[in-house]
Amino acid sequence: MIGDFPAVLDACVLIPMPLADTLLRLAAGPRLYLPKWTDDIMAEVSRNLVERFALSKAQAAYRESEIRRHFPEAWILGYEDLIPAMTNDLKDRHVLAAAVRAQAEIIVTYNRKDFPAASLAPYAISVQGPSTFLKNLYELDRDTVLRTLEEQAVAIDKPISYLLERLRVNAPAFVDGL
Repeated sequence: MIGDFPAVLDACVLIPMPLADTLLRLAAGPRLYLPKWTDDIMAEVSRNLVERFALSKAQAAYRESEIRRHFPEAWILGYEDLIPAMTNDLKDRHVLAAAVRAQAEIIVTYNRKDFPAASLAPYAISVQGPSTFLKNLYELDRDTVLRTLEEQAVAIDKPISYLLERLRVNAPAFVDGL
């Protein structure tokens, strides 16, 4: 199944591995959804990788360049003029504005409290944590999700049990549901 619905991935779900790897693999081929983000979101990812996770600036820049290479259609442009009209948490207004511009149905984030229902309702956007989002993708196409996880484990040269334990840190309800 190929998914054609856009989902904005907030920086907080693009930082931890293997969560980011899983999300991106499910957006690659066969694609279960269209990943979306902005330069601002990606700058936050890179900044946090350097400041909080001790990656070098070169490592963070390489990661971003690979994401750009594999997902050139993911970048949302022209959303800045919408930011002042957003009513959610000030620090995440750029994320909601980007979702509106991209006509996204979903924002995937850990920061659900920063996106109150009243701020989302005018745009018919929902917010999901990564576990819920991954569980929904699993319900959409179980075989593709399971095959993707198996391929991810092979790509990192680890058993699937290792991958699932690592993924459980960031998406426990999803892993427990498998």
